[in-house]
Parts: sequence; C-alpha cells; structure tokens
Amino acid sequence: MPRRSQEDRSRNTRAALEQAGRRLFTERGFMGTSAEELVTAAGVTRGALHHHYGDKRGLFLAVLQQIESETTQEIEKAIDSAASDDVMAGLSVGIEVFLRICQQPEMLQITLTDAPTVLGWQAWREFELAHGLGLITRQLERARAAGMIADAPIPVLAQLMMSMISEAALIIAHAEDPDTARAQTQQSVLLLFMGLLRTSG
Repeated sequence: MPRRSQEDRSRNTRAALEQAGRRLFTERGFMGTSAEELVTAAGVTRGALHHHYGDKRGLFLAVLQQIESETTQEIEKAIDSAASDDVMAGLSVGIEVFLRICQQPEMLQITLTDAPTVLGWQAWREFELAHGLGLITRQLERARAAGMIADAPIPVLAQLMMSMISEAALIIAHAEDPDTARAQTQQSVLLLFMGLLRTSG
C-alpha cells in the first residue's frame, strides 16, 4: 500500500505539472513562463519539478510529447473513418485535420513557435518525423498497393512529404490570417499529392 500511494502521488504530481505547463506555455510561451510560476500553478514544490522533469525544459518536452501523441491519434482516427478503399480520401482527411489542429492555440505556441527554438531546429525536425512519418508512410504504401503511385522509394517520399506538411504548418503559424493560410496551404498540399498519384495502375 505505501508503494502504491507513492506511485499515485507521483502520477498526480506529474499530471498537475503537465496540466499547468500546457496552460502556461500556451498562454505565455516557454520564455515567458518561469519555473516558479509552473510549480505555483501546479500546487507542488520546486523539488517536485526537478525530481520528475529535471527543469522547465524537461516539463516542456513532456507537454510537447503529450500534444504530439494526441494529434497523431486524432489524425489516425480521422483517416480510419474515411473510406477504407479510398486512399485519396484518407490523405485529404489527414491533411485537413492536421492543418486544422495547427490553428489551435497550444499547437501554434508550443509545437510550432516554441519547440523549434527549445529543441533546436534539427531536433525539432526529428521529433516531428518520429510522430508523423508513420502515418504518411502507411498512406503511401496503401497508394502503391492500389497501383496509384509508381514503385517509388516510399521512405524517401514519406520524408519529403512530411517536410512539406511541416512547412505548411509553419505557414499557418506565422500567418496574419490563419484561416486563409490554412485553406491555401491545404489546397496546395493536396494539389502536390494529386500530382504524385495516378488515376490508374
């Protein structure tokens, strides 16, 4: 029982810190949020932050991981709901959902604005690839199996497309009119995808 109580306390502490971090990093940005503000908002000690995450950056990474995991799950669910035999529908839905998510405040601030700076550009790119690459790879493999694309190197195509979609997300993040930017980037990305796909095997 004491061990379980300790595990419960640790779980609750992490949840409180991540919830506080998610809110404050969204509202104030990484640089505008202090460690003291985080622990005060979470109702825990400074030692708890250091014990579980090392520092503010460690908590930021945990929050980023949480957002990315939720985003991936939402996109996967949307793709699965599309017609199973319609590869283009799956691609379209996946892109639409991802670009819509990119307009959410926490995605704009934490993932697209702060993460490249906090992680460093290369580490951020690798992080994005680790989360989104599998989704794109699976859709391209479905398209190839259906005879909709040539027998091209899927890993290379997937990484190039991931870079394109990440760039589309950054366009939205820095646009003065995010709604217009999302519509334009979604149309452009789909046009590029359609250029890759062929109508018959």
